[in-house]
Amino acid sequence: MRLRTAASLAVLALATLAAPAGTAATAAPLPPLAQRDIPTQLPQNVRPLEYRLDIVPDAANLRFSGTAAIDIEVLQATDTIILNAADLAFGRVTLAGAAGAPRQARNIAINADAQTATIAFADRIAPGRYRLTLDYTGKIYTQAAGFFALDYDSKAGRKRALFTQFEAPDARRFFPSWDEPRFRTPYTLSVTVPAGDDVLGNMPAATTARKAGGLKTVTFRKTPAMSSYLVFLGVGEFDRITTRAAGTEIGVVARRGIGAQGRWALTSAARILPWYNDYFGTPFPLPKLDNIAGPGSSQFFGAMENWGAIFSFENRLLIDPAISTEASRQDIFETAAHEMAHQWFGDLVTMAWWDDLWLNEGFASWMATKSTQALHPEWQPELGRVGGREAAIGLDSVATTHPVVQHLTTVDQISQAFDAITYQKGEAVITMLEDYVGADAWRRGVQDYVRIHKYSNTQTDDLWSAVERAAPGKPVTAIAHDFTLQPGVPLIRVSNVRCTGGRTVADLRQEEFTRDRPNKTSLRWRVPVIAATLGGVQGRTLVSGGTGVVTAAGCGTLVVNSGQTGYYRTLYTAPLLASLKRDYARLPTVDQLGLLSDNWGLGLAGYQSAAEALDLADAAPADANPRLVQAVAGILAVIHGMYEGDPRHQALVTRYATARLAPVLARIGWAAKPGEPATVTLLRANLVATLGNVREPGVVAEANRLTAARSPLATGGPLRTAIASIVAQNADAAAWDRLHAEAQAERNPLIRTQLYRQLASARDEGLARRALELALTPEPGATNSSGIISGVAAQHPDLAFDFAIRHREQVEGLVDISSRSRFIPQLGARSTDPAMVGRIEEYATRYLTPQSRRPADQAIAAIRDRIRVRETRLPDISRWFEAKVR
Repeated sequence: MRLRTAASLAVLALATLAAPAGTAATAAPLPPLAQRDIPTQLPQNVRPLEYRLDIVPDAANLRFSGTAAIDIEVLQATDTIILNAADLAFGRVTLAGAAGAPRQARNIAINADAQTATIAFADRIAPGRYRLTLDYTGKIYTQAAGFFALDYDSKAGRKRALFTQFEAPDARRFFPSWDEPRFRTPYTLSVTVPAGDDVLGNMPAATTARKAGGLKTVTFRKTPAMSSYLVFLGVGEFDRITTRAAGTEIGVVARRGIGAQGRWALTSAARILPWYNDYFGTPFPLPKLDNIAGPGSSQFFGAMENWGAIFSFENRLLIDPAISTEASRQDIFETAAHEMAHQWFGDLVTMAWWDDLWLNEGFASWMATKSTQALHPEWQPELGRVGGREAAIGLDSVATTHPVVQHLTTVDQISQAFDAITYQKGEAVITMLEDYVGADAWRRGVQDYVRIHKYSNTQTDDLWSAVERAAPGKPVTAIAHDFTLQPGVPLIRVSNVRCTGGRTVADLRQEEFTRDRPNKTSLRWRVPVIAATLGGVQGRTLVSGGTGVVTAAGCGTLVVNSGQTGYYRTLYTAPLLASLKRDYARLPTVDQLGLLSDNWGLGLAGYQSAAEALDLADAAPADANPRLVQAVAGILAVIHGMYEGDPRHQALVTRYATARLAPVLARIGWAAKPGEPATVTLLRANLVATLGNVREPGVVAEANRLTAARSPLATGGPLRTAIASIVAQNADAAAWDRLHAEAQAERNPLIRTQLYRQLASARDEGLARRALELALTPEPGATNSSGIISGVAAQHPDLAFDFAIRHREQVEGLVDISSRSRFIPQLGARSTDPAMVGRIEEYATRYLTPQSRRPADQAIAAIRDRIRVRETRLPDISRWFEAKVR
C-alpha cells in the first residue's frame, strides 16, 4: 500500500528489545512457520481451504447481497464456528459434509467490537472437511474501506463506480472470512451487474452469462492461494488499455473516455515488470496485471497492491495535461514500482501477521527506489532516501515511537501501523543492510527467500536468515534485530580525528538521538558505519558495544555516513564541523543533503546550535544540485512558519530566501525549456511554491498576474498547481468566491478535488471557517470533504481541531474507517498552543481506547516539541538571520 503522505501519524506497539551486543553472529535455524507462535484473533480449531463468492451489488442503494461457499477443515470437534464479519447481516447458513444432509445453523451471534460472527450448530461437528455456505447482505460505503462507491461527473451525467479496499483488515466487510493474512486460500469470485458495466478482479474473467432484467454474471478464474486482504472487485464503466511484457498482459483501467491518460502508467509498468522478474528470480505468476484508477481520494492511502489488480486513486495513476506535473509523472512511476514490488513481497510471499507489516511496506519502498534508480537514473531517486530517513527519524526520536516490528492486537493498531517507521525506516534499514552485505549477496538472499516461501507466509527472521546464508560471516540477523526490534535512532559522535600513515582515523561513540528525553539511557545498536575523506575510498567498521574506530584512505575532511546509507545521526566536534562547512561545496550531493539534514535535526533537538545547519545552507554553491536547493528551500519555509505571529523575523527570512532562491528561479525561468532535466522542472515548481509560501512579493505578484491574465502557465501544465496554491493562500473574499465558483463548475474529478483542497488553504481565518462549513455539505463530494478539513488544519490547526470536535460524528463519517482514530488528533498536531495538549488528551480519553490512542499521544508529542523548539532553539536562528540579513 502506498500512503497518501510520506509521514502520517504512527502508533506505538511494544516489541521485544534487541539482544545485547555480543550475541552470536549466526542465527539459529528457524522452525517451520506452523510451529511458531503466530498471533490470531480467531480460534484455531477450524481453517478455510477455499472460497467461492457470489456478489450482487445494488449500487443505487449502497447495499449488496452475497453468498459465500467456504470449504473448511475442522481440526477439533466443535459446535461453533467463529469467523470475521463486520456490518454483515446473515440469512441462511448451512454446513455440508461429504455425506448426509446439510445442517442448518442454530444461531448466529454477532460481536461488533470483535468483528466476528459465531455460528452455532445443534450438534458437534466432527473433525473433517465441510462446505460452509452463508447468505448475507452488506453495506457499500462512501469512503475507501470494504466495498465502496466513488461518484463522479461524466459527459453522460453523474456516474458511480464500485471498488474494494481490504487492507487492513476490511475483507470482513465484504464476505464472512478468516480475515487474517496467514489464511491463504484460492478464491473464485462471481458478480452479477448491469450488462453495460465492466467488471474487474484479481484474475481474468472465465465466463460471462447473460441474465434476465438486463443483467450479466461474470465469473473470474480461480486465484492462487492468497490472503483475504488482497481480494479485489471493481464495477463500473471503464476503459482498459493493454500491452504485454515478459509474457504477462498489463492493463491500465480508468473511467470510460479517459483511458489514454493511463498511457504513461502502462509504459512504466511494462518496463518495471521484466526488471522485477529478473531481480527476484521468480516470474510474476498471474496471467494479467491491471493498474486500476478510481476518482476521489482517501485520507489514508493512495494505492493498494491487490494481487493482479492494483488499485490507485487517479492522481497516482493518470496524466492529465491540465494539472499533471513532472512530480506527478515521477510519483506515478514510483507508485507503480512500489505496488508492483508487493506482487512478490506481500502477495506471493505474505507476512504471517500484521506485526511484520514492515516486511511488505519497507521492502516495497526500498524496491521502488532501487528500480527507479535502475530505470530512471536521471531522476536521482537515491537522493530522496535522505528525506525518507528524516521522515522516519521525526517519529522515531520521541517517546511515542515504536519498533519496526510491532506487536499488534487490535484493528485500530493494525491500521495505525502504516506510518513513516514502517515505510521509511523500513526502507532505510534495508538500504543499510544491503550496503553492509553487498548488493549481490543481498539479491541472492532475496531470491532465495522468494523461492523458498512463495505462496506461503513468513516472519521477518525468514528474510534475515536467507540473507545471512547468502552473506556468510556477516551478523545480519543481529544487526537487523537491533534496528527492527527496538525503537529509536542511534547517534554516532565523531572525535579525535587524526592522520596516520596517509589515512584518516576517527574515534566513534554510539549514543541515542532523542528530541524529548535528554537524560535517557542510550540503547545499544550494532551500527555499520562508512566514512570517507574528500575523493577518497570509503572505510568501514561495525560499531559494537558503544564504541568503535573507523579508518579511511587519505588525509583530509572526513564525512561519516559517507553515501548516507546508514540509519543514524552523526555529531561532529566543532573543529570537524568547521572543516565540513569549509569544504561543503565540494562534497557529493548525497552527503551535502545528509550533512544538512543531520545538523538541522541536531540543532532543533538541542545537541548544538540550530544555526549550524544554516551555515551549511549558506555554503551551498549557486549551481548546487536541484535536490540540495530544494532542501535549503524546505528549511527556509519551515523557519518562516516558526515565526508565525512575528512579522519582523518572517520578513528577515523572506528577504534571505529571496536573495538565495529568486536568482535561481530567474536563471531557470518560469517556463520550461525543451530538453531540460527533470530535476530542473521539479526545482522550478518547488521554488515557485516556496517563495510563494514565504510571501516573496515578486512571486506572489507574478502568480496573481498570470492567473488574472489566464496565462497558459496558470491554466495548465507543470506550474498550474503551484500558482493556484499561491493565489488561494493569499485570497481575499472575492478571490475565494471566484475559486469556489470554479470548483462548483468543474467536472474533471482530478481538477475538482484540487480546487476544493485549495479553498482550504486560505490564510484568512474567516475564509478558513467558510471552508470548514463547506466540508460538511454534500457539495465537495464524499471523499473530498475530509481533505478540506485537514487542509485547513495546515494553516489553522486549532480552528480545524475545535471544529472537528464540535461536529465529531459528521466528521468521522467523512473519513475512511481505517483512519478515524488518527484523523482528529492529527488536525491539532501542528498547534503551538499549550492548551491544545489538554484538548487532545480529553478527546483521546473520551473517544479512544488505550490501545488506539497512539495518534493522540504522537500529536501531543509533536505540539510539545514544537513549543520547545520555539522557546529554546528559535533564539539561535533569530540571531543568525539578524546577523546575516541587513
